[in-house]
Amino acid sequence: PVKGDHVIGIVTAKVGDLFKLDVGGSEQASLSYLAFEGATKRNRPNVQVGDLIYGQFLVANKDMEPEMVCIDGSGKSSGMGIIGQDGFLFKVSLGLIRKLLAPKCEIIQELSQLYPFELVLGMNGRIWVKAKTVQQTLIIVNILEACEYMTAEQRRQALARLSGN
Repeated sequence: PVKGDHVIGIVTAKVGDLFKLDVGGSEQASLSYLAFEGATKRNRPNVQVGDLIYGQFLVANKDMEPEMVCIDGSGKSSGMGIIGQDGFLFKVSLGLIRKLLAPKCEIIQELSQLYPFELVLGMNGRIWVKAKTVQQTLIIVNILEACEYMTAEQRRQALARLSGN
């Protein structure tokens, strides 16, 4: 992990004022309850063990425990925080994550024409996706997993078959 990387973590424990998150590395990352937008000593975020958190690394080097925050430099959440419970989390290669994060990613543009969906990409190889139905969510998951090994033409043909064209 690198400082500033956006990742998806799974809350594994609540230790005092900190949450411990599994981010897929050798060590768990820590997240302060104050590292959320609008959080104060009185107004704590409702974070439970098992929740998915989308945040970025504040500290990430080999000599220190990774530390995460869910706010940007101006104190805004910018889409970070607790991710909804009713989606699907899966793991892919970092190569595919980089491809999906590219500014003009054809894969996401083509998928969005198939179904409306929410997508969260973590630089730790985790993807969270949610569509209207479980079936649509699973179709999107399968396409995203298969994309890595498909050419653009193969992907277009698969999407055309799904949309019934």
